[in-house]
Amino acid sequence: MEPQPQRFFIALMPPSDIQAIANSIKREFAENYASQAAQKSPPHITLQPPFAWMPPEIPNLEQQLAEFARQQMPFKVEFNGFAAFPPKVIYIDVVKTSALLTLQARLMAHLEATLGLVDATSKQRPFTPHMTVAFQDLTQPNFNAAWQIFQGRSLQLKFLASSLSLLLHNGQQWHTYKTFLFSEKV
Repeated sequence: MEPQPQRFFIALMPPSDIQAIANSIKREFAENYASQAAQKSPPHITLQPPFAWMPPEIPNLEQQLAEFARQQMPFKVEFNGFAAFPPKVIYIDVVKTSALLTLQARLMAHLEATLGLVDATSKQRPFTPHMTVAFQDLTQPNFNAAWQIFQGRSLQLKFLASSLSLLLHNGQQWHTYKTFLFSEKV
């Protein structure tokens, strides 16, 4: 039987205290705005959108991610309030720092050069770092109602990004499959 491709994506994962805050906001959307879809993945900042990968090639993917991560230095990630991609998505806004934008651009270039992995949509639009709290199943009326509240809500958080994570879809939801640490040396 032929192996089936598996679904992965690559992200920055905030520490557990920030994940707890984001998960409580996701629960608020589930309870108040009938939007549960965002609960199918842990809170994260997507660097490489979902892609299909064949199981025999996973060791090569892991090797390239480990090599890339070893060449990166930890950097500060900041969250500042909420933003939206109308009419379906509300997210915790991530400050566009040069360190974050550079990391994402380097990762995309590295994956394309070493693995031929390209996300055509990402090449067509600028990277907008974000941490989704509601999407897909958020109806237009519920989006409008939620946005009235969240567009003015304050939220300021920060953490030191010191790794990137490969997430795997198990058919129901996304889980962290493996984490790759950044270098600690300059």
